[in-house]
Amino acid sequence: MGVACSILPDVDVLGFRFGVRYGDFWGHRGFWNGGVVVGRLHLWAYFFLAAASHGLLDAMTDGGLGVAFFSPFDNRRYFLPWRPIHVSPIGYERFFTTRGLVVFETELLWIWLPVALLMAGAWIFNRRSLRSSYAIDKS
Repeated sequence: MGVACSILPDVDVLGFRFGVRYGDFWGHRGFWNGGVVVGRLHLWAYFFLAAASHGLLDAMTDGGLGVAFFSPFDNRRYFLPWRPIHVSPIGYERFFTTRGLVVFETELLWIWLPVALLMAGAWIFNRRSLRSSYAIDKS
């Protein structure tokens, strides 16, 4: 992933074949270099949050032994005080049962719906900030 992120900014050289000039927005060392540098930070944050959220969400389930948040220094396992997510059955056959459907419903409510709302909010915020910066650039 790191190698791919380091190479990605040079994808803009493909634009030369399609008539994109060097100094254009999509030109070489334009958007892809500036935008992807910020994008790399976002990518790092995304992967960090994805990994960290797994343990946090596991600690919000109503089963299992808890999460060893401080391993390898401390092997005690913890749950969060609020545990609205039903623990998922382990195994393919057991997941596709009535109980698995109930687990899926709690995951939709407590994980996927908030993530979808957060993404929609970020998308709306990003569009508004892009519009306002475009309006400033035009004036």
